[in-house]
Amino acid sequence: MRKTLKAALCAALAACAWLPVAHAASPYPNGPVRLIVPFPPGGPTDALARVLAEGLQTRWKQPVIVENKPGAGTMIGADQVAKAAPDGQTIGMVNSAYTINPSVRRSMPYDTLRDLTGASQLVESKLVLVARADAPFNTVPQLIERARAHPGKLTYASPGAGTSTHLAGELFKSNAGVDIVHVPYKGSSPAQTDLIGGQVDIMFDVLQSALPLVQSGRLKIIALASAQRDPAFAQYPTVAETLKGFEVGSMFGLVAPAGTPQPVLAAIRDGAAAVLETPQVRRTLTDMGMTAVASTPEAFNGFLKAEIAKWREVVRTSGIQAE
Repeated sequence: MRKTLKAALCAALAACAWLPVAHAASPYPNGPVRLIVPFPPGGPTDALARVLAEGLQTRWKQPVIVENKPGAGTMIGADQVAKAAPDGQTIGMVNSAYTINPSVRRSMPYDTLRDLTGASQLVESKLVLVARADAPFNTVPQLIERARAHPGKLTYASPGAGTSTHLAGELFKSNAGVDIVHVPYKGSSPAQTDLIGGQVDIMFDVLQSALPLVQSGRLKIIALASAQRDPAFAQYPTVAETLKGFEVGSMFGLVAPAGTPQPVLAAIRDGAAAVLETPQVRRTLTDMGMTAVASTPEAFNGFLKAEIAKWREVVRTSGIQAE
């Protein structure tokens, strides 16, 4: 009997000893990670992705491979992520178009909130409202007054229909109750050129893109589109100081397929946050006109839902279509 009980006890202990191994979570990542970028090489999204990939590769001791999948207003790249296995081995870089597309696209190959999930908002870039240097207004109230006195006569440029700067213009029009005509261009550079030349009156632009033209005296900043003044540019007011609640920025973040386990999402976020906190990367972000955010998956998903709802209302009232 003693021998039988001893044998049974040893067998039970042996089984228990195996339980932690059997139920232990697999280390993340457990192989190469694909980082899908929905733009061609060379732009700010691609540049940020490559800085991040290099840092993550060093931290994770696994290859992090940047794959450029441009086209369809970032939807081709996002669709690749949406249809990947939910194991964190495929993640995607997104920008503000990710939250705008659900409102301006007639059809999409994925559902943004159902088929994907946020891992972390990485950084944000400030937008500014700019005009040519000799424009007959210097403040937001003066601009609104002029627009109301000349409905349908003032124009604003954007790098294309459905972009974040286009919708910033529409949000401005809606909040101010003014009629300003949208003039879309194929990129920021030609829009800036016509703004300087006086073919259009104003433009929302990324701060770092507009700053050299401001410093050279060809453009002037009317206001920042952020919620509060930036200590580095304290001389410039915000649009929100005139139009309460106005806030538009350019965001960049990481998403993963829906169903990705929370510990994996947390590991992605923690890895990205650690990379963004390094002094060298912080200097690189400053040079690119970006500010680190590194939000949690929960906070980023809340941000994405709020942004989608905001742009849906702007699109509803303005009738914008990107296609």
